[in-house]
Amino acid sequence: MPGFALVMHTLALPARALPAPTALPATFAALLSLMAGSACAQAYPAKPIRIVVSATPGGGVDTSTRIVGQGMTERWGQPVLIENRPGGGGAVAGDIVARAAPDGYTLKTISIGHSVLPSTHRNLSYDPERDLVPVSVMVNGPNVLVVHPSLPVKSVKELVALARSRPGALLYASSGNAGPPHMAMELFRMLAGIDLVHVPYKGTGPGMADLVAGRVSMTFASVISVRQHVDSGRLRLLATSGAKRSASIPDVPTMAEAGVPGYAVDVWYAMFAPSATPRDILQALNSEVARSLNQPAIRAKLAAQGLEPVAEPLDQTAAYIRAETAKWAKVVKAAKISVE
Repeated sequence: MPGFALVMHTLALPARALPAPTALPATFAALLSLMAGSACAQAYPAKPIRIVVSATPGGGVDTSTRIVGQGMTERWGQPVLIENRPGGGGAVAGDIVARAAPDGYTLKTISIGHSVLPSTHRNLSYDPERDLVPVSVMVNGPNVLVVHPSLPVKSVKELVALARSRPGALLYASSGNAGPPHMAMELFRMLAGIDLVHVPYKGTGPGMADLVAGRVSMTFASVISVRQHVDSGRLRLLATSGAKRSASIPDVPTMAEAGVPGYAVDVWYAMFAPSATPRDILQALNSEVARSLNQPAIRAKLAAQGLEPVAEPLDQTAAYIRAETAKWAKVVKAAKISVE
């Protein structure tokens, strides 16, 4: 034990002169404990890391997790294994990680659904706020509001005026009840004072197909999922959902700029760990996510997906997640959204 030998040398005590372990002075025992903890921290990670993704392969959270995971593998020399476990708005993945050993080897990535779950799911097997701790918000990428070109509107203000003149007549698609597109549209509906009808689908693909076919009128979706349809003229892009303009489409106004004051929905993807995970391991993970996201090659891959790196310190990340959870709790209550 190198650390033990160092202590012996420092105190100039031969091995036979050491007192029994139970008689160690308090300061000596504390020093040994500190050194042991330091050795454990330096050893992490000593085996593969498993990241449970709360969505199907190919989506934003899956893509960003794989990009960040590859950077972690290259740096640490340990495989980062991605396991897709969609379902329950993120609850399936959350249950797996909440029950895992808090040692930094089982993590979870999820979208803003993490902050919606506490308000919409009454029978969860775990408490998202108590049983999971945020490691880092990895990236964000605003959704965009798109409409079918048959709708006689070319701006958000015109859309609001049309909806007010035809209450309950316009249908909007989402990827599922209480998912990010649903929540984004409900906030729009509330702030604009309009009456829209929600049509939930099982995933983004089916809803997008019906929107392109004109069976529904509008949706919020990621930039990457609508780009080809906007470029071909099959959909019309009106605004982005974020607090600021997207670097990938800088000429498109935000919802707030387009006439809905106070509107801001940043679709973030974050990493979580079991809540009892030691602080030094959380810090190591947080720092490594930030380092990975700062690599030019990784930033380029994210930009191609319409995503922007975030990676803030642990305490700042925790405060942001708490604020998001409080924000969506208000929307869920006002819209009377419930998922059994």
